[in-house]
Amino acid sequence: MSLNLEEKKAVVAEVSAQIANAQAIIIAEYRGMEVGQLTQLRAKTRDAGVYFRVIKNTLVRRAVADTPYAGLAQHMVGPLVYGISADPVAAAKVLHEFSRDNEKFVIKAGAMQEHIMTRDEISALATLPSRDVLLARLLGTMQAPVAKFVQTLNEVPARFVRGLAMVRDNK
Repeated sequence: MSLNLEEKKAVVAEVSAQIANAQAIIIAEYRGMEVGQLTQLRAKTRDAGVYFRVIKNTLVRRAVADTPYAGLAQHMVGPLVYGISADPVAAAKVLHEFSRDNEKFVIKAGAMQEHIMTRDEISALATLPSRDVLLARLLGTMQAPVAKFVQTLNEVPARFVRGLAMVRDNK
């Protein structure tokens, strides 16, 4: 069943809205997969906050035209699924993990703000920690010098009190 012109315009508008907020787009081929497997993947992507959809390639080409992701158009051949995410690591992580477990699900390409990524770059991106973990590490790194400084300042009176306690114990 094909879409009429109004439905096509609605799909292009929906995808364009997702792309406007996107930090990363991952495209993958799903040829030969069962419906149950794709349903599991949809649930995983939904939990990760990734827009995941099977869309006609011509409609997505129209949606990415005149955007930083226009370079992906050359990779849009065959039956593809699109993972679009505001968190650049989320889409790559979910789709990469799924592709490791399912041989028929093949990541073809991806893009991040005018940079077209290969499969190897996507797998490297997928191994990065999430944004929240990176922010927590940054905060820990920023707090370490302050915490060490406070600990050093606290050591002076503590050492003095321990010295007085030793003098008291000796008398």
